[in-house]
Amino acid sequence: MEWFSGSYKDVQFQMFSTSHITALIVLVLIVFSLFLFRDKLQRQNMRAIELTAAFFLIGIETAYHVWMLQTGTWTASRSLPLELCSFATFFTILLLITGKKIFYEILLFIGLLGASQALITPYLYFGFPHFRFFHFFCTHMLIFCTPLYFTWVKEYRPTFMSIVKTMIFLNILVPVISFINQLTKGNYLYLHHKPATASMLDLLGPYPWYILSLEAVAFVLSVIVWLLFRKKAATIVVKKDFQHYL
Repeated sequence: MEWFSGSYKDVQFQMFSTSHITALIVLVLIVFSLFLFRDKLQRQNMRAIELTAAFFLIGIETAYHVWMLQTGTWTASRSLPLELCSFATFFTILLLITGKKIFYEILLFIGLLGASQALITPYLYFGFPHFRFFHFFCTHMLIFCTPLYFTWVKEYRPTFMSIVKTMIFLNILVPVISFINQLTKGNYLYLHHKPATASMLDLLGPYPWYILSLEAVAFVLSVIVWLLFRKKAATIVVKKDFQHYL
């Protein structure tokens, strides 16, 4: 079963290849569908789909670790679920199962910003139709689309305090992960060096300054995301006026 093997000689991932662009087109179609059909989806009972998505994420993440163990590629320095998208996966699962807003508030920022960067410039060796290709794009698409679903369909909205909570979470996370990197000789969250493949970190300066640059960029982008998705005062007034006439 080459699609699940550790060999990638014949299925190497190529950035902006046909399979990569196809995956991005699928993502765009899903996002537009969530927005265009949000009113219709609001009238549906989506609980079964939410739980299915959550357990699908649990299953495919479990399969990923099984694959690494099977192929002898699991190591403490690279395979622990300590990357930003790993935490985003946890928050996605928790949000889909519990619906608690605290998970939404953090996922909206780390999910949209982190997963978008990963989807555009994937740190990936295995191409289509390898299992790892499907694992990578399925998980990151769900991470990206879930907060949009909860925004447009479930009508959750971030506040400025959502940004504060996210920055506090990230700043608590950094020293903890840095300590684990020291123990495992790893590079989780790219705190010790940039990824080997091209990424947006290449635009943020040399080590260690890119870490500070990244935090500043994360804050600015989070503010932009908040401005885009926050509850607008005008919308509230319109809704109240509409309800008054009813």
